[in-house]
Amino acid sequence: MAGLLIKNGRVIDPASGVDEVTDVLIEKGVISKMARNLKAPSGAKVIDATGKWVTPGLIDMHTHLREPGYEYKETIETGALSAAVGGFTSIACMANTNPVNDSASVTDMITEKAKKAVVNVFPIGAVTQGLKGEKLAEIGEMAECGVVALSDDGKCVMDARLMRLAMEYGSMFGLTLIEHAEDHSLSGGGVMNEGAQAVRMGLVGQPKAAEDSIVARDITLAEYLDLPVHIAHLSSAYSIELIREAKRRGVKVTGEAAPHHFTLTDVCCDGYDTNAKMAPPLREDKDVEAIKKGLKDGTIDCIATDHAPHSADEKETEFDQAAFGIVGLETALPLSLALVDKKVLTPSRLIETLTSAPAKILGIERGSLSQGAVADVTIIDPEAEWVIDPSKFRSKGKNTPFGGWKVKGRADVTIVKGRVVHEWQ
Repeated sequence: MAGLLIKNGRVIDPASGVDEVTDVLIEKGVISKMARNLKAPSGAKVIDATGKWVTPGLIDMHTHLREPGYEYKETIETGALSAAVGGFTSIACMANTNPVNDSASVTDMITEKAKKAVVNVFPIGAVTQGLKGEKLAEIGEMAECGVVALSDDGKCVMDARLMRLAMEYGSMFGLTLIEHAEDHSLSGGGVMNEGAQAVRMGLVGQPKAAEDSIVARDITLAEYLDLPVHIAHLSSAYSIELIREAKRRGVKVTGEAAPHHFTLTDVCCDGYDTNAKMAPPLREDKDVEAIKKGLKDGTIDCIATDHAPHSADEKETEFDQAAFGIVGLETALPLSLALVDKKVLTPSRLIETLTSAPAKILGIERGSLSQGAVADVTIIDPEAEWVIDPSKFRSKGKNTPFGGWKVKGRADVTIVKGRVVHEWQ
């Protein structure tokens, strides 16, 4: 493998405490050296990153790649291509496929397909068989086959005792449980946030209490068991405060936020725009501000896209019948960079939420540019302006409320194991 020298970029590597203009040399798929004024070895490709950021490859710990079973929405191949365009070198895929990833055979199929993907794909196993919330899945078998976490995403485990057993059993294999916090007895039938906007539109809403109550339950379990739990796609201000207080007590709870939840409010559903229909739903201004504060002070550990592609037919229908979800891999970076422009996050803190923080939660050896580390690298142009055009997405899904938005910041080059897999044209 020919070497690769990245020159004159601002290297931002929170895991190593580096934030300076320097050069990065990649040899044999790993980070070989970082220093100023490095000279390229014979045959090495040189990339001039002047004015750009050089960061560990971005990591998205929450995606839905739809394969097996829903290949008309997305495949591992197309999802990985979409990730590369967005600057992500590693993605973790949720278990709500068909069949559900609840056994070794399904995990094996995913990992085999992932070998041909342009980015690293890490499978997440189901907590329960068929995601039915009744019996634990084959956790040990899936762990042996390479799942990096467990999740009930999309179908919250309502049985607290079963949730406890899942946390205990998962911990035996070093697997963190990722919770989709939604009490279905409270949210059932709701298609957007319960509030003034839902009343104006004549739609049934989901109360924030549906999220808050499960977050409180799982924090209680994590504290009692002294085991970790991770809360996916936080959307409620009170849930974030619950996590903040739990962390102060030393509870092993972490959380993530999606770009749409810190960018949009439920007002975006106006006109019955089904591209703004997602789970959990878009909330209110105070919730958006709480998410930003949580990301800033570390209450929320990372940013994750919850990339959820759907076919046009599943979105182009009545609002209450449309599928929940938004594609996110190709829009996450500029939406997140807006937090830097608005002085909510420093560049280093932003990159931490997209690299070392998710790597730590998942327990994967990524998220660093230290010497000897796997050469997963993203080169970001933080000033590049462009218009989001869903028709150009590499994802099969085009379901986004951000079409036509003029944004700033993009991934110019995405490098996986020392190989360039995407360059902005």
